[in-house]
Amino acid sequence: MEFFNKTGKMAIGSRLRMLTDKITEDAAAIYKLYDVELKTKWFPVFFVLSNNERLTVTTIAKEIGHSHPSVSKIIREMSACGIINECKDEADGRLNLIQLSPKGQEIAKKLVDQLSDVGAAIDSISKQTTHDLWKAIEEWEYLLNQKSLLKYVEEERKKRESTYVEVVPYTSDYQDTFRALNEEWISRYFEMEDADHKALDNPQASIIDNGGCIFVALYKNIPVGVCALLKMDDDYYDYEFAKMAVSPKAQGKNIGFLLGQVALKKALELGASRLYLESNTVLKPAINLYQKLGFKKVIGHATPYKRCNIQMELILNKEVAKE
Repeated sequence: MEFFNKTGKMAIGSRLRMLTDKITEDAAAIYKLYDVELKTKWFPVFFVLSNNERLTVTTIAKEIGHSHPSVSKIIREMSACGIINECKDEADGRLNLIQLSPKGQEIAKKLVDQLSDVGAAIDSISKQTTHDLWKAIEEWEYLLNQKSLLKYVEEERKKRESTYVEVVPYTSDYQDTFRALNEEWISRYFEMEDADHKALDNPQASIIDNGGCIFVALYKNIPVGVCALLKMDDDYYDYEFAKMAVSPKAQGKNIGFLLGQVALKKALELGASRLYLESNTVLKPAINLYQKLGFKKVIGHATPYKRCNIQMELILNKEVAKE
């Protein structure tokens, strides 16, 4: 259709709805053709009941993948038409059991020929098509159960947005940004501590002049994220991955991950074999990011921060780390 050629895949929901409406309209006419007293929306419930003696609403809902309230509504409608009967479970009087009534059983017999003819008709249509719609639906259902369309779109949005991101080395022009971004998230969840003031008040002296590095993420040339590598006076760890902060306005653009990748690449260039970081488990997105970058939980290292309740490390050079 010309309209959908214009909209492209954006209108997939509308297109599927139109196809569903067309098939549903024909389905109602098909039931009349076979003199079967069923509504199309009842069929999943009816089919399950026709293959079982008695079932609870919960069991039916689970079997057909519908919600309990929607199945309950269908049961009430079918009961009003005399297609099903309800009775109490003899073993547990709290449970209602649903079964086909004699009228429902007669409908089930009449439905046999209809199901056979409909199946043959679908096969006939499929033979005239290049692609197997039934298999395609199965594949889409499986994939969307693994990951929602929303998640797919979010990932594509991140990819596109990340093309506008550039990570650059720190200069004094970014001193206020470095402090503001870090102070913003720290104050939101915790309190600024002495170690924060030392690092943020004069990053040149406290970080860079001590052998560390700071990186700034620019989104369309506007600074929106920062992170640092702090040279550690430690016999085990080479650098601390620290002071990661991204503006709330720029989150969801993969900026934290891009900053992390640049920092890890720089650490390798500097010959680092082990990186260390400190965080707090209340910062779930940050913990997920660190894990995505390859950091794993460790314990036992001294920390100057009261807010620290998780420590992590990343082995960059396994051969050197063994020594």
